[in-house]
Amino acid sequence: DVLRSGGRVEPEHFDCVTCFFSDVVGYTVLCGSMSPRKVSDMIDRLYHKFDALSVKYGIFKVETVGDAWMGVSNLSPTAEQRDDHAERIARFSMEAVEAANETLVDEDDPSRGYIQI
Repeated sequence: DVLRSGGRVEPEHFDCVTCFFSDVVGYTVLCGSMSPRKVSDMIDRLYHKFDALSVKYGIFKVETVGDAWMGVSNLSPTAEQRDDHAERIARFSMEAVEAANETLVDEDDPSRGYIQI
């Protein structure tokens, strides 16, 4: 809200955070072999799953750009700093890989297989 109103955002300090980064394996090749709508649908289906997992594990979604998804534990300014931040990211990561492996690249063409991250 501060940025939207033209204000300056002051940096915040968090003593201990853990980051998660992911990319879709072969994303550039997939983009070249699928319509933009299909690529968008694929990413949307996957990142809806990631977003639900981020709520489950208290992970703050920082950004999604193209096929990249970034989240951080212990970053939420409204939540207290917790000692289990690395464990939560690890559990999130394992379920994110599982979610990707269960998400079809193209729902209309299952022969394309499942997303890999």
